[in-house]
Amino acid sequence: MGNLAIYPGTFDPVTNGHLDIIQRGAEIFDRIIVAVAASRNKNPLFSLEERVEMLKKTAAGYKGVSVEPFDGLLVDYARSKGARVIIRGLRAVSDFEYEFQLALMNRKLNPGMDTFFVMPSEKYVYLNSGLIKEISRMGGDISSLVPDEVLNNLKAKYHK
Repeated sequence: MGNLAIYPGTFDPVTNGHLDIIQRGAEIFDRIIVAVAASRNKNPLFSLEERVEMLKKTAAGYKGVSVEPFDGLLVDYARSKGARVIIRGLRAVSDFEYEFQLALMNRKLNPGMDTFFVMPSEKYVYLNSGLIKEISRMGGDISSLVPDEVLNNLKAKYHK
């Protein structure tokens, strides 16, 4: 089975920064499940099905990477898949405190769970899905920040 990691997130929408983390993870782990969270409390722009489909298309070229939806506690999902590692991206120092709390809570809930922190390429450090949606909504050029699939879907949502 090899070593398996879970890369969880809302991915609303997936950005080139997310794909950078997936690529880096795929170079280290035999298998990665990109776990797309339902995240009802975040009121996502794209449905869970749309987010899963965009990720399946944009991550198709990465060896050992699969995409699945999930709902509930991440540690329970990871346990059900036989994974002991969670991948999380750290863009800036401001991310660290929150991610550190999550990692410690996940370890408390499942003592065998570890979190693997990955820093994105410097060209994606400032990038997040919220900014992408805002810039796209206002008609800004995000073509270098998201895959074409996402760009087309954002245009369909905001510029009908």
